[in-house]
Amino acid sequence: MKIILADDHALFREGARHLLQQMGKDVEVLEAGTCQEAIAHANQHEDIDLALLDLHMPGVTGVECVIHFQAAHPDVPIVVLSGSESRPNVQAVLDVGALGYIPKSSSSQVMLSAIRLVLSGGIYLPPLVMDHELAATEVMTAPQATSRGQTSCCLTERQMDVLKLLAAGKPNKLIARELGLGEGTIKVHLAGIFRTLEVNNRTEAVMEAQRRKLL
Repeated sequence: MKIILADDHALFREGARHLLQQMGKDVEVLEAGTCQEAIAHANQHEDIDLALLDLHMPGVTGVECVIHFQAAHPDVPIVVLSGSESRPNVQAVLDVGALGYIPKSSSSQVMLSAIRLVLSGGIYLPPLVMDHELAATEVMTAPQATSRGQTSCCLTERQMDVLKLLAAGKPNKLIARELGLGEGTIKVHLAGIFRTLEVNNRTEAVMEAQRRKLL
């Protein structure tokens, strides 16, 4: 597995590289100090599995870096690393294509779990962002016991709207268009759906929702 790690602080890269290598002996970390170097690595290696991009690197904003990287390599999932947990920053990078946002204050276990989640097809958001999203909307479905665990199933009305379109096989861009929302907002709702249903990706979410008779 090949992972691009782009950050302008060499000391951080060194620590993150050692952490990433704990994921397996086959993990190869390609380091970059700028966004341009990250894209150059991807140009030279066709088998990149993930790109970890710092939000603040010289010469380009985090949003611009995500845009440029995705334009050059749209099939490579992108996770943004940052010292900030600002919700606008999270929303901005999700809107332009990132699939995860990991604060640098996170523990090593959280970082590795977040990366594994994105690699499995999921979306990772910091707990503070998720809690804000849940607090901002009213719960639609009543709590009910599930055989999967002790947690109850409570999806907001907007999450149910997203789930129904997800079950129809529509991609994030079309879901956003139909609901009149930004693509980043759809990713926030998806992350909430995944967490509530205790699944990792879109396919599992639809199957679990059908099992719970939510669809």
